[in-house]
Amino acid sequence: MEKSFPWILLITVIMAMPLSFGIKANQLSYNYYRFSCPNLESVIKSELLSLFLTDATAPAAFLRLMFHDCQVQGCDASILLDSNNLNHSSEMISSRNFGIRKRETIGRIKSILEEECPGQVSCADIIVLAAKESVLFSGGPHIQIPLGRKDSRTSSFKEADTKLPSPTITVDEFISNFMSKGMNIEESVSILGAHTLGVGHCINIVGRLYDPLLGDKIDFGFKISLRVVCPTKIPLTNLTFVPNDMSPVTFDNQYYRDIIMGRGLFGIDSNISRDPRTAPFVFRFAMDQNYFFRAFSSAFVKLSSTNVLTGVQGDVRRQCNNIN
Repeated sequence: MEKSFPWILLITVIMAMPLSFGIKANQLSYNYYRFSCPNLESVIKSELLSLFLTDATAPAAFLRLMFHDCQVQGCDASILLDSNNLNHSSEMISSRNFGIRKRETIGRIKSILEEECPGQVSCADIIVLAAKESVLFSGGPHIQIPLGRKDSRTSSFKEADTKLPSPTITVDEFISNFMSKGMNIEESVSILGAHTLGVGHCINIVGRLYDPLLGDKIDFGFKISLRVVCPTKIPLTNLTFVPNDMSPVTFDNQYYRDIIMGRGLFGIDSNISRDPRTAPFVFRFAMDQNYFFRAFSSAFVKLSSTNVLTGVQGDVRRQCNNIN
């Protein structure tokens, strides 16, 4: 499944990184755990490899987990917190987090790291590193990311409801959302390329399949095939899932090829291939996978570095699902 790519790609990504930082990124560091937990990435790779070899869907789950964490309060592991009676309600209550998985794996990795490096590694950094390894294992680019994020002390399902994108998001809303993370339009289109991994749930696409106003830009044959999998528009009976693209366990540019042909699962997929602001990048990514990888790497660093907690702004949780 893993692919090899030209060294120039890795060099380009590394050279671009000083420009790829978010608001607090100057307080992050590529050497953050050099002395406090030097084996951090080796431990995470080892734990994930055994999982990846037995569950081909795991990389997509970790990538989605990171995106949903970073979209709400910045990458602060708030998505891992359970509800309590003090100051937070679990973000998992939000319907926007339907289908989120592998939270328990992050907790298990944290427990292992607590034995090796007590009180040093944040759950937020573990989430980001797990997503990075997921991209690489699935054939995507090797992304160098700065570390040093701290964990939040609060979470809110209402904030998740507000900040996590809807399946019916418009192109204007999409651009505004990711530009607020410091991305340009090219990077915004590239971050949607994460849809190359994993599946979509019927509950999130039935509107396009049964509402003629929402589904007018979807390939007719593709729509019919989706209706076979998602035969009713009643949400509670549509927990079935369908692949996001034709290679759902490989990180590649197939997503862009599919949406050009009208085979995107979500409305935003079809719309970015037609909007004059975003379409040129869709076509460029579809034609040049290395170009997509470079843009995605830059976008990944920006998303994972913007509005993060550093220093005394947050904690290093002892357990990822509870505040200290």
